[in-house]
Amino acid sequence: MSVPAMELSGIEHHYGYVRALDGIDFHVDPGEVVGLLGDNGAGKSTLLMVMSGAHRPTHGEIRVNGEPQTFHAPKDATAAGIQMVYQDLALVNPQDIATNLNLGEEILRRGPLGWLGFVNHRAQRRRAEEQLDKLGIRSAPMTRPVEMLSGGQRQAIAFARSAIRVSGASGGGVLLLDEPTAALGYEQTRHVEDLIRRLSEQGTAVVVVSHDLPLCFEVTDRMVILNRGRRVADIATADADRDDVVGWITGSRSSMFGP
Repeated sequence: MSVPAMELSGIEHHYGYVRALDGIDFHVDPGEVVGLLGDNGAGKSTLLMVMSGAHRPTHGEIRVNGEPQTFHAPKDATAAGIQMVYQDLALVNPQDIATNLNLGEEILRRGPLGWLGFVNHRAQRRRAEEQLDKLGIRSAPMTRPVEMLSGGQRQAIAFARSAIRVSGASGGGVLLLDEPTAALGYEQTRHVEDLIRRLSEQGTAVVVVSHDLPLCFEVTDRMVILNRGRRVADIATADADRDDVVGWITGSRSSMFGP
């Protein structure tokens, strides 16, 4: 039996007297795509923040590739091989594609200019092109500012930046996606689906938070559904009935796990 790429046990998170997460158990295996579903206020975003290191759980344990982890900040999750693609994409719009792909991992020029922090833009463009080619992403020229790209192209760049960094992690890493198709049209959504499948085939574990049920039925292997901070369902997508999923999300269907 393979070790989960990421496993959460008994996770609780409190906002004062409000219990946003109540004893959540969750795992995602290498190469698996898991949809994390629920209505507004169900706890999806809070759980995603716990997984990405933005929130520390009040109680519970996090393991990455079987090793216990304590995340004090997102940089700790990044060091453990976890990358987050935020809904707003977190791109620097005036900067070009190559600069955005290399943010935080800039290639400095050699010699005294490098000591002073001067960036080798030619080397960054070359590395960005190579990395996009590996992912099979056809993009605009590396010198084009991100603000001039379409929504689908911007999403692809945000995906690529996280995928590039997660691909170097042991065990394939974990990619967290927050509403990846919220602002996209049909064609752009299909492109996102292709990217998710490609990353999964490369061994990356993917967690998708989305209200887009057709997307989840199309690309996920398993669905985990939250309601009022509790896990009410964990089911293989192939075995899931759409009406049951909607019932778990809205609360009209009782939990798979009893009261």
